[in-house]
Amino acid sequence: MRPNIVFIMADDHAAHAVSAYGSKINHTPHIDRIAEEGVRLDNCFCTNSLCAPSRASILTGTYNHVNGVRTLSTEYDSSQPALPELLRVSGYQTALVGKWHLGHGPAHDPRGFDHWTVVPDQGRYHNPVFIRMDGSQHTVPGYATNVITDLSLDWLDRRDPERPFFLMVQHKAPHRNWEPEARYLDLFEGQDLPVPETFFDRYEGRAEAARAAKMRVAEHLRIDDLKKLLPPGLTEDEQALWKYQVYIKDYLRCVQSVDDNVGRVLDYLDEHGLSEDTLVVYTSDQGFFLGDHGWYDKRFMYEESLRMPYVMRYPREIPAGGTNADLVVNVDFAQTLLDYAGVEPHPRMQGRSFRPLLRGERPAGWRESVYYRYWEHDDGIHHVWAHYGVRTERHKLIYYYADGLGIPGASDRVFEPEWELFDLATDPWELHNRYHDPAYAAVRAELEAELARIQAEIGDTPHVRADA
Repeated sequence: MRPNIVFIMADDHAAHAVSAYGSKINHTPHIDRIAEEGVRLDNCFCTNSLCAPSRASILTGTYNHVNGVRTLSTEYDSSQPALPELLRVSGYQTALVGKWHLGHGPAHDPRGFDHWTVVPDQGRYHNPVFIRMDGSQHTVPGYATNVITDLSLDWLDRRDPERPFFLMVQHKAPHRNWEPEARYLDLFEGQDLPVPETFFDRYEGRAEAARAAKMRVAEHLRIDDLKKLLPPGLTEDEQALWKYQVYIKDYLRCVQSVDDNVGRVLDYLDEHGLSEDTLVVYTSDQGFFLGDHGWYDKRFMYEESLRMPYVMRYPREIPAGGTNADLVVNVDFAQTLLDYAGVEPHPRMQGRSFRPLLRGERPAGWRESVYYRYWEHDDGIHHVWAHYGVRTERHKLIYYYADGLGIPGASDRVFEPEWELFDLATDPWELHNRYHDPAYAAVRAELEAELARIQAEIGDTPHVRADA
């Protein structure tokens, strides 16, 4: 029997804001339930920490140099082979509700779905507008996270009960600018939430890219993010801490609504006798900085941005309460779900099914490193430099090549390239760059060789400076 599949994805929900991952700042009982009744992946990573590129990789099982979505300004070609169409052709009913963010129009709209209704671009938190399959738009009263779930459950009510289904529930929340629903406006009021250990990071000894980025809580949050004026008479550090509390509370209030609606989906499956036969995933399109290194947003290859939450439940096969620490990337998602559905992956796909890992079987040649590449160089808001690198179980090597390469959405400014190397065992917060440390010379050589190897394997082109 082939499982039904419900794939729930939030936008910018950091793993360290999920209590199943040990969050110190909030509690997510319904997401935790999926982990408790299934498995939690502890080393799941994105290959480009940006909304549209990650979504393209999840759909196609390919890296961004293959699927073409390298920045927010490079739209998705929906004619390329992808997970929904393969499932649909094999007999699944398919539906998508919520955030798409991969372009609109005949060449870019969702494909491979029997039903879809999506928000334009980022969408609105309140009274969201949706685009229908016929191109028409309509406004639905209410709070976006609740509405997206309402529409998803409505489709489940109308499906053919004799055929398996694949449903993608894709939330806008908790994307910037973090507008909570009314019932959570006072959540955390009167509390001082814990401040990250690296909040006052000064970036000493690291690449200039860290200092150049303009996404510091203390300096770059806008009035529409904070929604209130800074109290007078605060010192510089007090202002930073005040902004952090305002930011993180609104972010977590949005997360609370997401968690509630995960619970609604799980309850629906229980009430309709579908839980045993349905594979449920909860994830996010990438990680997010929650004041870590003083930042909000993502983009960097640092852990908080790189790491994705991923919990999955399938009672017929996955034992309850398990964890897995093997290296997994978002490029693997499509092939894994196809594996559970009994569908052959498309030859173009570059990931691998991690289904055997969840049975306690480690396939020969399973990856020993994760490849990452951020293409949207020095964009006009965040100014994070283009970079690529590899992460192994213990170490991370990052090369800031700092060149937009003429790609849409990237700057034409070019900066001096720099390297960073971190030992995650002794420096989990990534504060000490060991690239030029003689004690790490052998590690550096190994990582540089691995970077070259994996680029050749997946067909990505190493950067070559024009003045080299």
